[in-house]
Amino acid sequence: MGVKSMVSIFALCLLLLGGCQGQDVEESFPMKVEVGVLSAVDQDGEKTSLAALNKGKIIVADFIFTNCDTVCLPMTANMAKLQKRVAEAGLEDEVQLVSISVDPEHDTPDVLKEYSGRYEFDDGNWSFLTGYTRDKIESFANVSFKTPAAAVEGSDQFVHGTSFYLVSENGVLLKQYEGVSNPPYEEMIEDIKRLK
Repeated sequence: MGVKSMVSIFALCLLLLGGCQGQDVEESFPMKVEVGVLSAVDQDGEKTSLAALNKGKIIVADFIFTNCDTVCLPMTANMAKLQKRVAEAGLEDEVQLVSISVDPEHDTPDVLKEYSGRYEFDDGNWSFLTGYTRDKIESFANVSFKTPAAAVEGSDQFVHGTSFYLVSENGVLLKQYEGVSNPPYEEMIEDIKRLK
């Protein structure tokens, strides 16, 4: 075998190895669900969308409502703790936190502003969303996040998922984590780093 042939084979091997190493990191995550379109307004009354918030950033999202008398308060407190961990890891410019209301009729921007103000948080990378119909958010949660979102009949309460959801910069739901009791902060930070 000539030197040129050996060089060609060596170059081909390097190319193949490089292709293996360059495989999309997203493929290693358990979920791969394309997140749909959600147009909204935030707690400041500014028009936005999940796609706009996702542009160039990894999203960690949850579903809440301000009249919640069970899981939403601890979830929001835990999201505030996650925001601090993200900042400590130097990732605040890479990550957008998003709390999505499942009760848009009650949770106006002003209500969300008051609710979010109960927590020590940086609104530079944490948005609270509303401004869509109840049908829209129920369908969006069911399809894009594979989680329930529905009003409890005869009550002001809602059924909704209690997870934190990791969404890649490409708008793909990759993983969910416990959001109420003992969220795995270190695991979330490591997963975010893997995506950067």
